[in-house]
Amino acid sequence: MVAKSPNPIDKHVGSRIRLRRMMLGMSQGTLGTALGLTFQQVQKYEKGANRVGASRLQQISQALQVPVAFFFEGAPSMPGCAGPASEAPAQADVSNFLATSEGLALTQAFVRIKDASLRRRIVDLVQGIAGENGS
Repeated sequence: MVAKSPNPIDKHVGSRIRLRRMMLGMSQGTLGTALGLTFQQVQKYEKGANRVGASRLQQISQALQVPVAFFFEGAPSMPGCAGPASEAPAQADVSNFLATSEGLALTQAFVRIKDASLRRRIVDLVQGIAGENGS
């Protein structure tokens, strides 16, 4: 028996749930309690392992204080469906990075740096470590 992989849209919606929850500093348990679920169920939604139904997505949007559309921003297009092209790979990388605890912490700390020249030096440093030339 072959394991079924999550649908790309379900994975995207789950990653957006995780991103917003982390932006609010909310635990999976806290979100689960607000929804009447276990943290394990929230975890399955965030991984895309379980599909989020429409009514549950509405509850999640209220608990996370965002419109339902937030969860679909930058979602990949389904083959054969009309609509905007799927997001650029670089944009997907940014979304995936921001959905991690490290990405969110780094971003939040970086925006608190008031000195623009220091921010630029940090970007140059990271690009140098990554082996990229400056902009």
